[in-house]
Amino acid sequence: MPQFDFANVFWSQLFWLAITFSILYFGVVKLTLPKLGRVMEDRETKVTGDLDQAEEAKASADALEEAHVATLNKARDTARGSVAEAKAEAAKAIDKKVKAADKRAEAKLTKAQAAIDTARNKALGQIEAVAAENASEIVTKLTGAKPSAATVKKAAKAALAG
Repeated sequence: MPQFDFANVFWSQLFWLAITFSILYFGVVKLTLPKLGRVMEDRETKVTGDLDQAEEAKASADALEEAHVATLNKARDTARGSVAEAKAEAAKAIDKKVKAADKRAEAKLTKAQAAIDTARNKALGQIEAVAAENASEIVTKLTGAKPSAATVKKAAKAALAG
């Protein structure tokens, strides 16, 4: 192959080498590199624009999140206030009902105590009469003499009181 015979370099080979190199060099530099540069610049511009849009979207989302959290906290505070108010009203209502129940119970207790006192006094009166009668019979059986009713009543009262 004559192309690889370096001992005999022909001027025509060097001439075609220079022409081919020039065509390829200027073809790459003048035609391909500018297109490649534009593509790279377009991509960089697009990526930069997308990054800017993403940052704006993130800032908008952060602002929305802060507004949502603020609204949520406000709603929670309102709910807590409503619950506290409802608890206070319920406590007042319960206190009112408890006081009314206490009054009714106190009235029933007073009535029951009066009934108990009446029954006790009646029972004590009957016990005194029975005790006086029994004491009169005992004294009569032991001594043979019947004591007076006033003395027996006085003695029964003293014994029951002591």
